[in-house]
Amino acid sequence: MMLNDASLQAILNGLFAALVGAASSFAIILSGLVAVGATEQQAATGLMAAFITMGLAGIITAVVSRAPIGIAWSTPAAALLSASSVPAAGFPAVIGAFVVCAGLIVLSGLVRPFGRLVENIPEHLAAALIAGVLVKLCFAPFLGLSEDPIAVGIIIATWAVFHVVTPRWAVLCALVAFAIVLAAGKEHQSWPVDLTVFAPWQAMMPTFTWATSIGLGIPLFIVTMAGQNIPGVAVMRANNYQIKAGPWFVLTGIFSAIGAPFGAVPVNLAAITAAMLAGEQSHSDPDKRYWASISAGIAYVLFGLFTGAIVVIVSLAPLYLVQSVAGLALIPAFVSGAATAFQRAELRVSAGVTFLFGASGMALFGISGAFWGLLIGVGIDWFQRTFAQSDKR
Repeated sequence: MMLNDASLQAILNGLFAALVGAASSFAIILSGLVAVGATEQQAATGLMAAFITMGLAGIITAVVSRAPIGIAWSTPAAALLSASSVPAAGFPAVIGAFVVCAGLIVLSGLVRPFGRLVENIPEHLAAALIAGVLVKLCFAPFLGLSEDPIAVGIIIATWAVFHVVTPRWAVLCALVAFAIVLAAGKEHQSWPVDLTVFAPWQAMMPTFTWATSIGLGIPLFIVTMAGQNIPGVAVMRANNYQIKAGPWFVLTGIFSAIGAPFGAVPVNLAAITAAMLAGEQSHSDPDKRYWASISAGIAYVLFGLFTGAIVVIVSLAPLYLVQSVAGLALIPAFVSGAATAFQRAELRVSAGVTFLFGASGMALFGISGAFWGLLIGVGIDWFQRTFAQSDKR
């Protein structure tokens, strides 16, 4: 029986992984949704739906697979939203892009050639795209110093010290510093909301436009696959869990589609928290570690039920403080993406172009720079390979 496999060690480690996953990125989710036109209540609903969908998906995945497969929301997708602007058709068009992204994730699991095509996106270009999307957000803590040197300086210093001492706790400690600074401050501004403890369920009908579906839906899919799903599979295999990725791509795509009308960002296989769930800290017996994923899923659902309270607390803070914490949480991901993107000298031009397009925040014909950057980067790589082969002849 499953209950015989349960252990306090696995349950506590799952709770810890959920706390780390939530604390390190919920501010990014809120910032991203507001950036593309969500109202404060819609952002609260989106955060709640994301918590609940990834929690339920995580529980189902762990129970069915009996493996500690982690499910998380797509932090790269939220970062992409934060670097985007409000579409001409408003937030309903963003909901439509979420649905398009969810459909593509399902296709990547069902249609193997399509999945292989996604997996064959050059690693350096996918990394450059993610780094470009993240870089503007990573400026936020340092730009925040000009707004409030003392408050933001305390948060940055806390993060820096704990990142050196114990990186896993760095963002959580920065959040504690954020709470202390917020409690000590006299003026609270920005994001005025009137919410109860429970966030309101506010579903929306999606609007589909070519510009947003292509310019936002496809980049959301690419950064989710490249930044979360594919690394998530690699983490599981590194811990000796030889999972078949296809069924879990389908499941996360379905849950992403369910959450989309409520403003939830896509959910996917976890990468960072998956390493916590699948490691020896969950249990000495690899066959019993799946309870850590069940525990994490239950915690996410509980977090979702009290999202309204989370948003009320965050709403008391000036926006630059929230963005500072979110930016600090994304610095490791930016550094990792940039290192991978520019590792090989012969590929740096295509990586640089993709990075700059993603960082620019521009849009051409209503389609975001992230899509154009990846497209042009692939074209540069193709030309380089073609001319290299012709020179050899």
